[in-house]
Amino acid sequence: IRRARVAAVAATPSVMVIGGLEARRLLVDDRGVAGVLAAGQFSACLLPTRRIVLATGGLGGLFGHTTNPLGAVGQGVALAARAGAALVDMEFVQFHPTGMVWPPSVMGILVTEGVRGEGGILLNKDGQRFMFGDIPENYKAQTADNAEEGWRYCQGDKNARRPPELLTRDHVARCIVREIKHGRGGPHGGVFLDISWIKQKLPDAAEHIKRKLPCMYHQFKELADIDITQEPMEVGPTTHYVMGGVRVDAETQMSNVPGLFAAGECAAGINGANRLGGNSLSDIIVFGKRAGEFAAKFARSQKHGVPSEQQIGEAARRALEPFDFGTKGEPPYQIQSDLQGMMQELVGIVRRKDEMARALEGLGALQQRARKTGVPGNREYNPGWHTALDLRNLLTVSEAVTRSALEREESRGAHFREDFPEKDATFGKVNLVVWKGADGGMQLRREPIPKMPDYLERVIKEMK
Repeated sequence: IRRARVAAVAATPSVMVIGGLEARRLLVDDRGVAGVLAAGQFSACLLPTRRIVLATGGLGGLFGHTTNPLGAVGQGVALAARAGAALVDMEFVQFHPTGMVWPPSVMGILVTEGVRGEGGILLNKDGQRFMFGDIPENYKAQTADNAEEGWRYCQGDKNARRPPELLTRDHVARCIVREIKHGRGGPHGGVFLDISWIKQKLPDAAEHIKRKLPCMYHQFKELADIDITQEPMEVGPTTHYVMGGVRVDAETQMSNVPGLFAAGECAAGINGANRLGGNSLSDIIVFGKRAGEFAAKFARSQKHGVPSEQQIGEAARRALEPFDFGTKGEPPYQIQSDLQGMMQELVGIVRRKDEMARALEGLGALQQRARKTGVPGNREYNPGWHTALDLRNLLTVSEAVTRSALEREESRGAHFREDFPEKDATFGKVNLVVWKGADGGMQLRREPIPKMPDYLERVIKEMK
């Protein structure tokens, strides 16, 4: 679907596709969006415009392990925040429980639920199947309490209950983190996901796995020389999706900055506190189309933006600043690595006030270091320069996530507070909104959740 749509856009005569450029600064005036500064390996350009649609995806690059591609550094969310847009629900980050942690060639790559659905089990370093020891009370009626029943479920027995490895993503992820924190993890900081054990149950287990899980088998065999029919995989929670993002109007997808639209993962509001698997495809198709339509409609009523010379000069100066420090500045890769490690450890799946307070202090120190980032050479083929620019996005979004997670003193959806493990009805009535203040500092406030439209209330009542 994606390839077909991209090809269709590229073949449309009225659409000009400019490859190899990344948006680095949104320019605004008193009427809203005025333009965008973009930069690539060879050139930079200024595009005056009165409408911009952000469709930049997620922010997995904030953390040490992620299923996201390398460019998912929260770019759109950070650009919008620096342009004056409000962000919402930034505390809700979804971690998939089973991403590869070893070897490095496959680190972060998703091991799908299908592996557990076909009978894959989670083991700690002692060989204990630990998920049976932590089945939430509200799921006990639907969850197998013994290995035999769990296996029958995986074989299609409709009278059997599902194994605990198939509990919700956030719960399975927290159980894995607990095993690791208590010293029961594997040698590379994960636990073991084993599908090879089914050879005890099936005489043709290897062929069964290859037939049922062809992508998983070939992917890990080719990229890491791991034969999942013969050995377990070392896995751990990996950042997968963010429910928060740019706050947009549900009908138009426009932010509070006139002319700035957002759709897909960089926009907030569609998934609440936790995304259900499979929702994103319909999200991008429906709301991507809506964003494009309303952006076009908005453009017809506006003249082209004319960014001020001062804004253009400041944006260009900031973009080229790493070259001023050159080899005397700190390499950006070390700052990026330190940030990812800190966010993974202190603002990951299991959160506590003291750890997040440490994270905020750490972010302040990293921001100071990032201001003196230096790269040698020039723009051509210089990934270090782009990493230095990405740091600004990473630090902006990391602060938004951390401040929001610290403020929400409850556990809800993908957000789990070890010091506040239950839901709080007070927080259930509010969204946490963050934005950049006039002084550049991150501000936060609680806002009542908007009233649900009548037609949605009727649909929900009918479903109940």
